[in-house]
Amino acid sequence: MTDSKSNFSGRMLLRLVILGLVVLVALAANLKFINELYFTHQLTAAGSVINGGILVVFLLGLIKVISCLVRYMREESALDRLVTRLQSGEENPLKGVNAKSIIARRYATLSALSGQYAKINHSALAATLLASESTRVSFARYVSNILILTGVFGTIVSLSIALAGASNLLDDVQSSGNMGLIIHGMSTALSTTLTAILCYLFYGYFFIKLGDAQSHLLGKIEEATSVYLLPRFSHDSESLLHQVTGLVSGLREAAIGMNQIQREFADAGISLNQSIDEFASNTRQATAHIYELKQLLREGFRLPKSGE
Repeated sequence: MTDSKSNFSGRMLLRLVILGLVVLVALAANLKFINELYFTHQLTAAGSVINGGILVVFLLGLIKVISCLVRYMREESALDRLVTRLQSGEENPLKGVNAKSIIARRYATLSALSGQYAKINHSALAATLLASESTRVSFARYVSNILILTGVFGTIVSLSIALAGASNLLDDVQSSGNMGLIIHGMSTALSTTLTAILCYLFYGYFFIKLGDAQSHLLGKIEEATSVYLLPRFSHDSESLLHQVTGLVSGLREAAIGMNQIQREFADAGISLNQSIDEFASNTRQATAHIYELKQLLREGFRLPKSGE
């Protein structure tokens, strides 16, 4: 069952680190532009507050994504370890497997159900696990849903500032500060929208990959349950029917083997009888030759015959 995608979550983490470093290098290369866009000639703190809020939401969601990927990476490692031990026929397949891992808890659940001779509903177990894991990424999903809206919120606030400046400008045409406020509002709208879009592009990709990692892990767990655990613990009528079918097939093969052995024994008996007949014939010939030799020796040495 172990395949080339067994370390899916680990590869996603590596991809996140590499892409994050690329983004940091790009930001460092454009530090002057970033300073002019976000910090220079800011008349209010609205831009800094909104952009800071966007970055905080982005970082909190990213931390959640990273923590989930790390957890799934450990779960994949535990699953591969258990499957390897099951394939090698180890007496205790849970040895070296984290007892809190998903596959260890699934193994314990199936073992408990088997000990009680209860029917194992694989579909119910899979649905329960999917529901449990969906709640673990709810915060990351929430961040993905609202991240782009934070940019819209920043745009609305910035346009409100610009409209306030325009209203004041109409009241006092001679005031140049109101024109600066309008420009500041438009600049803040641009910066908040740009921040939200860039954060959403980066975060959205890895949120999707988090979903892929979750689906990949749950799929492997259900595959391992179907291939290795259910045949080990299931006692329902269907599984018993499959076991009886296997036993009948094994008995048929054993009967064929016994017939073959019987034929081999019959051939061996025939060969043994032939060998015995040949041995008896050779023995009679040897006896006759010995008698002739004795006669020749007696005549050659002029020995008396037996009984004289």
